[in-house]
Amino acid sequence: MRWVAVTMLICCGCAANSSRGDLAKGAIGAKGSALSQEQCTANAEIEHAASADESYVIQPGDQLTIDFYLNPEFNDQVTVRPDGQITLRMVGDLHAAGETPVVLSKAIDQSYLKELKSPDAVVHVKNMPSRQIFVDGEINKPGAFPLDPGMTVLQAISEAGGLTKDANDVALLIRRDACGVPQAIKINVAQATAKPEGQEDAGLMPRDILVVPKSTIANMDQFVDHYIRGLIPIQPYLPVPL
Repeated sequence: MRWVAVTMLICCGCAANSSRGDLAKGAIGAKGSALSQEQCTANAEIEHAASADESYVIQPGDQLTIDFYLNPEFNDQVTVRPDGQITLRMVGDLHAAGETPVVLSKAIDQSYLKELKSPDAVVHVKNMPSRQIFVDGEINKPGAFPLDPGMTVLQAISEAGGLTKDANDVALLIRRDACGVPQAIKINVAQATAKPEGQEDAGLMPRDILVVPKSTIANMDQFVDHYIRGLIPIQPYLPVPL
């Protein structure tokens, strides 16, 4: 019996190692960049919400699209307020936070029964701020962007309009841990662009902040413009005769 128990433990250990190996292989992104277990979980949640948002639990700040297929003139786009309420035309406030889109659709139908014979409302989650990333610094279009499954640093930069001419080759990826403590990770954008199959193009997670600072040369030019050219009444150089 003892021999049988040992054998079963060995088999279970091998199966677990095999599963971890498969998970590690599955954590390799399309560009070859390894994703952490947290990133894999976050991507799975995003894919699930994108493929079937009827199971998503609505939160304050979410932007909702409400479609009345038989009465399109009542179609609306609303944002869930911090108190969890939304405001609908002709019926007023309705609680939305904590509900799924399917449950909220039924509540909207009930609210519109006095106005419409067959409301048949359908709620779609248009934007989820809890699944956004933020890009700032030397970026052509800085701001907040929806986090797509498997989104990487280079894809986020592209979504934000690309780098400016003064951008540094190294960006900072600011990510908070489970306790809310921020951590800064250096990302060599130039290296990630030159070798997309490498490990530099990191996968992103919800609420990540990507900051692209000015390059050293751009900072020097700004210093010269402000403290030299801007203060000296004449140009600090002589024209060269042709």
